[in-house]
Amino acid sequence: MALKFAFYLAAGCAGCEMALVDLADRLVDALGELEVVFWAPTVADIKYKDLEAMPDKSIDIALVDGAIRLSEQEHIVKVLRQKAKILVAFGACAAMGGIPGLANMHTKDEIFETVYFKTYSTDNPDGVVPQTKCVVDGKYELTLPEFWNEVKALHQVVDVDYFVGGCPPHHEHVAKIVEAIVSGNLPPKGSWITDGKSVCDVCPRNPANKGKTREIVKEVKRTIEGIPDEEKCLLQQGYLCFGPVTQGDCGASCPKVNIPCRGCGGPLPGVKDFGARAIASLASILDDSTVDQLMEKYPSLAKLFYRYSLPVATINKRR
Repeated sequence: MALKFAFYLAAGCAGCEMALVDLADRLVDALGELEVVFWAPTVADIKYKDLEAMPDKSIDIALVDGAIRLSEQEHIVKVLRQKAKILVAFGACAAMGGIPGLANMHTKDEIFETVYFKTYSTDNPDGVVPQTKCVVDGKYELTLPEFWNEVKALHQVVDVDYFVGGCPPHHEHVAKIVEAIVSGNLPPKGSWITDGKSVCDVCPRNPANKGKTREIVKEVKRTIEGIPDEEKCLLQQGYLCFGPVTQGDCGASCPKVNIPCRGCGGPLPGVKDFGARAIASLASILDDSTVDQLMEKYPSLAKLFYRYSLPVATINKRR
């Protein structure tokens, strides 16, 4: 009997869904074991009322891609939690808040002020901002979801069974996840579905993988400063790379194309605050003389170290 499968896109970009589609022929093979009963709003024309009408726990497994920012998203994930036996936070946004979570550095009013009044391309002479209710022609009431004051990760709204990192998850890792789902070979509840290795563990540029030792870094560079030597560790060249503290289920995809890891894979097992661990890791390899360089070249360190995990960070407080 095929497993009943659901997929919901919340505050995300649909990149995680593309990672699933990128499985190509392997996904086609897996579809013989899966019955898609809900995939909104991108793939299937299934209405929310259809999901709400499904019996509780009738969905075997549901994936949620994206953070929670709107009242609509909060409502649907609560319905999915009620209908699904297994709920998975699929990708960095659902698991940690992701890039949308950086909005938590600003208030709702600050965001609306920028978006609807201050951008160069905005033409809004009447000062119109979105309203949750609007009556058109005196008789048609239109509604919009409420914009919450902060972005949340999925587990901050509902109980989550499993977490998957990546922005998006690498398609090779997604294949393992699909196989684990179909076979029922899943880890204990609450776990990240991961190989448990860091990006550095699987990175061919890691000095340790070449029998060499790491050296203290005496210069900090931004990615726009020069072209890194493709044979050497990016950290050793002064480019801030979060490979030591990030899950390597991607196979070190970014370092392999000369881009430093920024942590989208999520924290290694046992780490509760990704940004804090990243800071500690880099502090152990940076020379004291680089502090001024770091502050000058990265004036917003919180947005650097918590690029994907601010909503679940200890520091996620504006007041």
